[in-house]
Amino acid sequence: MIKENQRFLNAVLILTDGLVLILAFIVAWSLRFKTTLFGPLGGHLPFENYFLLVLLIIPVYLTSYYFLGLYKPFRDQSNIMPEISQIIKANIVVFAISIATLFVIDQPDYSRILLFVFAIFSTLLATIERFTFRKILRHIRTNDQNLKHVLIVGDGELAIKFAEKITAKKYLGYVISGFLGPNHEIGEKILNSQVIGTISQLDEFLANNEYDRVIIAIPLKYYDNLTRLVDICESNGVKAEIIPDYYRYVPAKPSVDMIDDLPIINVRYVPLDDALNNFLKKASDIVISIIAIVITSPIMLITAIAIKLTSPGSIIFKQERIGHLRKPFMMYKFRSMRIQNKEEEKSEWTTKDDDRKTKIGSFIRKTSIDELPQFFNVLKGEMSVVGPRPERPYFVEKFKQDIPKYMIKHHVRPGLTGWAQIHGCRGNTSINKRIEYDIDYVENWYFALDILIMWRTMIKRNKNAY
Repeated sequence: MIKENQRFLNAVLILTDGLVLILAFIVAWSLRFKTTLFGPLGGHLPFENYFLLVLLIIPVYLTSYYFLGLYKPFRDQSNIMPEISQIIKANIVVFAISIATLFVIDQPDYSRILLFVFAIFSTLLATIERFTFRKILRHIRTNDQNLKHVLIVGDGELAIKFAEKITAKKYLGYVISGFLGPNHEIGEKILNSQVIGTISQLDEFLANNEYDRVIIAIPLKYYDNLTRLVDICESNGVKAEIIPDYYRYVPAKPSVDMIDDLPIINVRYVPLDDALNNFLKKASDIVISIIAIVITSPIMLITAIAIKLTSPGSIIFKQERIGHLRKPFMMYKFRSMRIQNKEEEKSEWTTKDDDRKTKIGSFIRKTSIDELPQFFNVLKGEMSVVGPRPERPYFVEKFKQDIPKYMIKHHVRPGLTGWAQIHGCRGNTSINKRIEYDIDYVENWYFALDILIMWRTMIKRNKNAY
């Protein structure tokens, strides 16, 4: 029944995705050839030619959606942003494939602008569609429909913790059919359910009842019986799911490597270790930094002249920072302070009324103009547009001794702005809080998150910048 329900939902979703893509094409075609928004209309291929092209592109879209996991069940995910991130990836991939294909088969008459607008509206409308789809399903589940019945093998701390999580989120659509365990009497209540038997009765319960999911949540001391419990589930045609008692050491999205037939669980999941994620981030960094350098070049030129006229010394301030994989690099900034000795540079924070600042130093720091040369660090591959802010070696050595998990931030390239910065953690603020945000970013990165951070950086002034 579960698989049938999922197949039906996927069929509805695939059909809706196709219709959304057709609607996105109609909107893109109308904007390109029924308005002058993108310049003079001129001569162009008829609607039928483009419509045929889109009909050929739609299967590529749906295939990309499939391989990017957009037809997997999203019942257990409360955050829609990773799903949106995958939609953005699919559109980037299909747009690139479309442009490359038209180039290879020598079809210059098809409007590249239309394909770009089509990709934008495909992303926008698909996001609205998925958001609506989730809302409808959550409403249905909250009203006790489309439910999944769960049998929990175990009745200890681990089992109760799992039960609390799924009970608190009714929109997930889970109903606990009961617990099997050694710690409580049969009939005893746990939350809104009860203990219906012992672990030794698992075979009996599976043979006489239908459960959508069987969750094994037992402590380590019972792991000698784990193989037997899995065998019982499989002999009854049920897939066993295990919550490991060592879950606190395993990340929320564990990745597993294999050495021959031996699985190795990585205790730190880093989405940017994925080749496609890494490629998309690097590609976006290059494009954004080039655009930013071109757009801000007048501001940088004026700033350089102002620094030269108001303060003796170099225009660009270079300082060693620790970057990706703990490698040092020289980070660029417009100089906003008087020339200092090396010891001051290594170990002193900038304060609100710092007398070391030059005449225009306060202004360019408050407006973050002093950070603009770091787009060249991005082009060199030393930094990213978005990521944890890099720190000086002196403070890295200090903080890694005092703050647990501080060094995790170096699993990704440092950024001009980051998850911590848009939450106000900049300047003389809590290092512990800043690291919490940095680790959250490292472990839960998705493409749409970078876009959100860049947008909030542009519209929000940071009061701790001085």
